[in-house]
Amino acid sequence: MVIFMIKSIRKKFIGDRHFYHRVMMLAVPMIVQNAITSFVSFLDNIMVGQIGTEQMSGVAIVNQLLFVFNICIFGSVSGAGIFSTQFFGKGDYEGQKHAFRFKMYASVLVATISFVLFAFAGDFLISLYLKEGSDVGDITLALKYGKQYLEIMMVSLIPFAITQTYVSTIRETGQTFVPMLASVVAVLSNLVLDYLLIFGKLGLPQLGVKGAALATVIARITEMFIVVIWTHVKKDKNPYIKGVYRSPKIPKKTFMEILIKGTPLMVNEMLWAGGMAVIAQCYSVRGLDVVAAQNISSTITNLFNIVYIQLGCCISVIVGQYLGAGRVEEAKDADRKMIFFNVVCCLFMTLLMVLVGRFFPEIYKTHQSVKDLAGKFILISALAMPLCAFTHSTYFTLRSGGKTLITFLFDSVYTWVFLIPFAYVLSYHTSLSIITVFFLVQFTELIKVVIGYFMIKSGSWAQNIVNK
Repeated sequence: MVIFMIKSIRKKFIGDRHFYHRVMMLAVPMIVQNAITSFVSFLDNIMVGQIGTEQMSGVAIVNQLLFVFNICIFGSVSGAGIFSTQFFGKGDYEGQKHAFRFKMYASVLVATISFVLFAFAGDFLISLYLKEGSDVGDITLALKYGKQYLEIMMVSLIPFAITQTYVSTIRETGQTFVPMLASVVAVLSNLVLDYLLIFGKLGLPQLGVKGAALATVIARITEMFIVVIWTHVKKDKNPYIKGVYRSPKIPKKTFMEILIKGTPLMVNEMLWAGGMAVIAQCYSVRGLDVVAAQNISSTITNLFNIVYIQLGCCISVIVGQYLGAGRVEEAKDADRKMIFFNVVCCLFMTLLMVLVGRFFPEIYKTHQSVKDLAGKFILISALAMPLCAFTHSTYFTLRSGGKTLITFLFDSVYTWVFLIPFAYVLSYHTSLSIITVFFLVQFTELIKVVIGYFMIKSGSWAQNIVNK
C-alpha cells in the first residue's frame, strides 16, 4: 500500500527526464539572464552605497518608483502575451503578429504616461518615502540625489518598453537564449560603466548617482538594439515579425478579445506594483534607516528569488502552448508538476539564503544599525520564499488559461483590500517594531497559498482561448 502511494504521488507530481529537459532548456537561460541582471544590480547597489547612505536611499526610492513602471510595462505586454503564446502553439503567426502590435501600442503608451508623470510629479513621489524617524541620514540630501537619478533614468523608459515588447514575444516562442545574451551584454556594460562613471575612473568625470543612471540608460539602449536587430534579421525563427510594421492595423475581433482579456491583467500588474510601492512607503515612515535597510534586503532577496520567478514564467509558456494546441489534460499535468518542482527548488534556495544572506549587508558602507536591520529583513524574506513560489506559480497558471479577472482578484484586490490596510495600520498605528511589522506582512502570503490551492485544484483555469 505504501509503495503504491509513493508511486502514485511520484506519477502525479514528478515528471520524466524529457519533461525536466524541456523545462530546464526554457528556464535555465532565463534564470542565468536574471541572475546576472540581479547580481550586477547588487554590485551597482554596493557601488552607490559606497558613496553614502543618502545617495543609496535616494537611488533606492527612485528604483522603487521605476519598479512600478517596470511592472506596468510587464502588465501591458502580458495581456496580449496570453494570446501570443497560444497563437504560437496553434501555429497562427498572423495572430501572433497582431498580438505583437497590441503589445507595442500598450507598452509605449504606458512609457509615455510614466515619463510625463515623473517629469511633473517626480519630486512629490520621492518625498513620500522621506520621513524623519531615525538618527541615520539627511532626508534633504536623499531627495536631492533621488531627483538627479530620476531625471536621467527617464530617458530609458521608451527603450525599455520596446525591449520588453520584443523580448516577451521571443520568449513566448520558447526562444530564451537571445534575450539572455542581450541582457548579459547590457548588464556587463552597465557594470563597467557604473564603475567608470560613479567613481570617475580612466579620466572620466566622477558623477556619483548621475553616473549610475547614465550607465543604466546606455545599457538599456544597447539591449534594445540587440533584440530588435536579431528579431528582424532572423525572420525564419520569428515569422510573426514579417511585415509587422507595414500596417498598424489589428483586426477588431482580435483587438477586442485581447482588450477584454488583457485589461484586467494589465490593470492587475499596475495595481499590484503600486501596492508594493505603497507598502514600502508604509515601512518608510519608521525612518531613513528602514529605507536603506529595505534597499539592501530587496537587492539581495532578488538574487535568490529569480529561481521561482523564472520557473513561474515557464509555466505560462509551457502550459499556454499546451492549451493553445488543445491539449488540456497535458496542460494540467504539466502545471501540477511544475508547481511542485518550483516549490521544492525554493526550499533549497531558502536554506541557502538563510545560511549566507546575513553576510551580504556587511559589504555596504553604511551605519551598523542599517546592516543589522537589513540582515533581519533578509532572514524573514528567505523563510517566506516557498510560500511566494507557490502563489507566483498559481498566478501564472491562472494567467495561462486566460483567467485574467481571477488573477486580478487574486493579486490586486487582495493587495489593496487586505494587505495595504494591514501594513498601514501596523506601521502607522502600532508600537510594534519594524521587524515584527515586516514579518506579519510577509507571512500574510499564507492566506494566498490556501486560496491558490483550491483554485488550481478546481482545474477550471485550463481553457483554450484562441479556438473559440
